[in-house]
Formats: sequence, C-alpha cells, structure tokens
Amino acid sequence: MTTTDLQALPSERWTIDQSCRQVVLLWYGSSVFWLLFGSLLALVASVKMHTPGFLADSPWLTFGRVRPAHLNTMIYGWASMSGIGTMLWLFARLCKTRLVWREGLYLTAIYWNLLVAVGTIAILTGYGTSVEWMEFPSWAAGPIAFAFFVIHIAAWKMLANRRKGHLYISLWYLFGCTMWFPFLYLGATILIQTPASTGIAKMATNWWFAHNVLGLWLTPIGLASVYYFIPKVIGRPIHSYHFSLLGFWTLAIFYNWAGTHHLIGGPLPAWVVTVGIVGSLMMFIPVTTVAINHHMTMVGHFRVLKTSPTLRFIVFGAMSYTAVSVQGSLQSIRSWNEVTHFTHYTIAHAHLGVYAFFTMVAFGSMYYVMPRLVECEWPSANLIKVHFWGTAIGMSMYWIGLTWAGVEQGLAMNNPDIPFLEIVERTIPYLWSRSVAGTLITIGHVSFAISVWYMLRRQGATSTEPTLFTSPRRLFRFRKSREVAT
Repeated sequence: MTTTDLQALPSERWTIDQSCRQVVLLWYGSSVFWLLFGSLLALVASVKMHTPGFLADSPWLTFGRVRPAHLNTMIYGWASMSGIGTMLWLFARLCKTRLVWREGLYLTAIYWNLLVAVGTIAILTGYGTSVEWMEFPSWAAGPIAFAFFVIHIAAWKMLANRRKGHLYISLWYLFGCTMWFPFLYLGATILIQTPASTGIAKMATNWWFAHNVLGLWLTPIGLASVYYFIPKVIGRPIHSYHFSLLGFWTLAIFYNWAGTHHLIGGPLPAWVVTVGIVGSLMMFIPVTTVAINHHMTMVGHFRVLKTSPTLRFIVFGAMSYTAVSVQGSLQSIRSWNEVTHFTHYTIAHAHLGVYAFFTMVAFGSMYYVMPRLVECEWPSANLIKVHFWGTAIGMSMYWIGLTWAGVEQGLAMNNPDIPFLEIVERTIPYLWSRSVAGTLITIGHVSFAISVWYMLRRQGATSTEPTLFTSPRRLFRFRKSREVAT
C-alpha cells in the first residue's frame, strides 16, 4: 500500500487513534442503534407485503409509513453515520494528523441523531414528504445539511494540515464526497421543497438526488474503505494507482448524470432521459477499472479470506459493487427497463448497492477500526461468523428472490392478457422468501450489535492477536486487564 500511513510509527498511530476514539465510537455506536431499529422496521414492512393484515390496526405502522421510515433510518442513520465514523478515522490516519474539531464533531453526532429521530417520528406520524429518499419533512431535513458542512470543514482542515506527501486514492474519494453531498442534499431540499417547483421538475430533481446518494456519497466512502483496507490487511500496494485515479475521475464525471434513467417512459424531454442512459453506460469505465484494481491486488492472497473478518466483508462488498454497477448500467437500456421498471427487480437492485456493497464494506471497516480505538479485540469469533453468514446468505437470498420475481412480474405486466391480481399472487412466494432473508439478515445484525456492545464497554478479548475466523471456538473471550492490543 503506497501511502505515508505505512511509515507512521506505532506510537504515532496510537496517538492518532486515541484522538479519534470518542468521536468515532459515538458515530459507530449510534449507527448500530439505527441499524437495529431500521431492521425492525424492514421486517414489519416485509411481512406486510404478503400478510397485509399484520399490525393493520396501528396507523403508525402502515406500509406507507414503515417503509420510508426504514429507508431513511438506514440511509441517514446507519449508512451515513457508520460511513462518517470510518471517514473521520481514515482522514486522520492518512493525513497523519490528530482528529480536529473533536468537540464539534462529537456534538454534530448528537445533533445528527436527534434529527434522524425527529425525522423518523415525523414519517411514522404521517408528516413525511412522499419524495423517495427525502421523506423527512423540510424542517427536519434542512438542518442535516449543516452537519454535512461541519464534516466537510473538518475534512478540509485535516487535509490542509496533513504531513507532507502525496494524496492516497482513498483521500480523493473521501474529500470528493464531502464536497459533493452537501451541495446535492441542500440543493435537492431547496428545489423540491420550494412551492414554485412543478411536479416534473421535482421528479427530475428527486432522482438526480436519490441516485447520487449512493453514487456520490456512499460509493466514495465505500470505495475509499476498500482501497485502504484490502492493501492494509494483505500487506501489498494497490495494483495500479493510475487505474484508481481513472476510476475516481470517471465516477465524478459520469455518475452525476445517470439518475434520469429511473424516469424512462416518464413525461420528460427525450434528451434528458437519454443523457441519463449515456451516463449510466459510461459507468462501465470506472466500474471496470475498480474491479480490475481490486481483483489484481487480491491475486495470490485469497487465502486470507479464510481467516480475516475485515477482508471477507470488504471483498464481499467490493464484488457486490461490480455486480450492482453492471446491473444498473444494463437496467438503463430502454428495452430492459420496460421489463424491470415498477417491479421487485428495482428493490433487489437498490439493496445490492446499499446493503451488499456499502453495508458489508462498513461492517468490514468497523471490524478493523474498533479494536484500535478501544484497545482490545473482538470478544467472539463465533458471533462474527453468525454475522457474516447471516448477512451474506440473507442478502443473496433477498437479491436472487426479488430479482427473479421482478423479471417474472415485469414480463407478466407487459402481457395485457394476464390479470393484474394474478400477477400479484405469483409474487407472494417470493415475498415470503424476502421475509425469511430479512430474518437471517437481522440475526446477523443482532450478533454484530452484541459484539459492538462489548467493544464499546472495552470488554473484548484479552489476546493481543486479532480475533479471526480461526480463533478459539469459545463463545466469548472477555478482557480482564488493560493490555494494549497491537
């Protein structure tokens, strides 16, 4: 890994990690709470798809409220907060400087939690906006933009104060997303919430924003993590630094245009949709370069996947990034979009990106970072195994089931001879599989939360060796002393 971080002395790394400890752990701990809460909402929404009478007497828990509440808690609660925690740690490590504005970033985490809580309650009580990915009411959504700007300024200050040396590719992605997303979020909030904004303008703005939440916010954090942790764990530099820069700049140029492919067939000028299709197909360039870079870096080191929790989660996420990106580009082709649009296929695609890619990378990042912050190792290899296999098998079942259901559903809806009710009945078995998959995923989340709980209390393993999949099979290895893990 060609970065000045590798030349940092252990004492320097320890000092940097200690400067991050309280702030990053608050972001991480908060994100795990929202992960559990969002998982509960997801299970309720999933069951309602095949058993609509479930909790039907509670207006707070109707599908039209539970589903957007789940989406927003997972995006702004779990994904954003875990991503920011990893981002701050990576900035400090790669810039070889202590975390700046620690008090401000700590208060920002508390402020962020309050806004997500208020926004979620507003959705559940019927005050959501019904604008997908922006369901928080304006009086809850607007202030979140302020938090983004605080994080951007802190990132800029660490970058300006970094030790002399080149910028490793992870910093390119991280600093890029701290510039892009505040503009995206604030701009979309103003344009969509403005009374003068028309329906068509809102529609175009909505999908410009929603598509870029993944592409210009979560994806840069995820790829920055992959570019850091794969070389770090296996102990070799990234395959091609030139490829990594090509991937960064083509992502920055093309992804911003791709959102309108979600509006194929809608009442928009043909050129607007065509630009979105072209942008989507051009995404083959950054995706191919990133996939080659990650794969060639791993060549000769795949055996490490048997032992390293961090690497197994990270590689699963990196492979999912390639899959979801290729799927998204193909989905923009008009003939294929006519089949998949308005079907469960789109839901499977969204989960492949936000969950199979970003969330799995976030898990892997936290498995690496937290022991260095709390100075003890993870308490149980078995809990990590339950976490990985529950989420990996559950997500695979989820994606395969809904993808198949979506294709079958789309082909049937394009056949005027098939009654709509018959199409709905055909999808019910797949919706049951969705609930089973969601249950497996939630079991994995609970296992992860238990491990995080012990780590936050600094009750991890006493060993100075990392907790690997091959570690002793005892359920817990509690810490009994203040020994410092290396």
